[in-house]
Amino acid sequence: MSKKEKVPVFPKNKAGRRIRGMSPYMRITAFVMRDRGDASNYFRDSVEVTELEKFMREKRRNGYPGLGMLHMFIAAYVRTISQKPQLNRYINGQRAYARKNIEVVMTVKKTMEENGGETSIKVVFDPTDTVYDVYNKLNAAIDQVKNGSETATGDLAGLLVKIPRLLLKFIVWVLCILDYFHIMPKLVLEASPFHGSMIITDIGSLGIPPIYHHLYNFGNLPIFIAFGAKRRVYELGKDGTVEEKRYVDYTIVTDERICDGYNYAQGLKMLKHNLMHPERLEVPPEKVVQDIY
Repeated sequence: MSKKEKVPVFPKNKAGRRIRGMSPYMRITAFVMRDRGDASNYFRDSVEVTELEKFMREKRRNGYPGLGMLHMFIAAYVRTISQKPQLNRYINGQRAYARKNIEVVMTVKKTMEENGGETSIKVVFDPTDTVYDVYNKLNAAIDQVKNGSETATGDLAGLLVKIPRLLLKFIVWVLCILDYFHIMPKLVLEASPFHGSMIITDIGSLGIPPIYHHLYNFGNLPIFIAFGAKRRVYELGKDGTVEEKRYVDYTIVTDERICDGYNYAQGLKMLKHNLMHPERLEVPPEKVVQDIY
């Protein structure tokens, strides 16, 4: 290192770029609704999965065993972000930032037992990723946990729990201050399950409907998606006969401060459309839209 180079005392956070073109109304909401708990909106919908199930069965027969709803939801979300990057923003210190990548967080149970341990994984995706890219990246991260390797999240948590609780409380307070000023250490950002684009949970694997999961005030996660088990519905077809159809219910909790309702609505409709037309996810998007603010 040359003598002219200086190491900053508070290194700049590289997770995102500050957005300066938001309307005054949107900017002031972050001061009125200071925490994500104050700014949470709750959305519930369902998607008919007849074509989606056919798609997944075909791909399982052709070299993608275990391809499931979790892969499809994440792939649909990644494709949505490629076209609606406003949903990939986050709030730090009452300021909005455009995230530079797509980071999906989820909790993984090491063994499906009552006392099986849990840890979190964070998988980074590109806006051009297809469903096959999502399948490979996600499975690699999950296999690492299933094979007994600890994640960065688990390592950090294991270190922190060894600290006396009053000191730990002070350390967390310091981290909150650093987070507010957008100068959180890179090591913590990479390991933290509270920092990312979106967190998702597969409640369907437990055989129950989806819950509305709260957003965390610590960190900057702006979206929480939960989807439940498939359910059968008997509906009257166009020809007058009764048809059996299968649906998956899902819930989304959002931080309303990152973008306006129009962009959220467009993004949520696009997410559902991607799930109903999974063939779109087999190829990269024709173009990737940039968050220009």
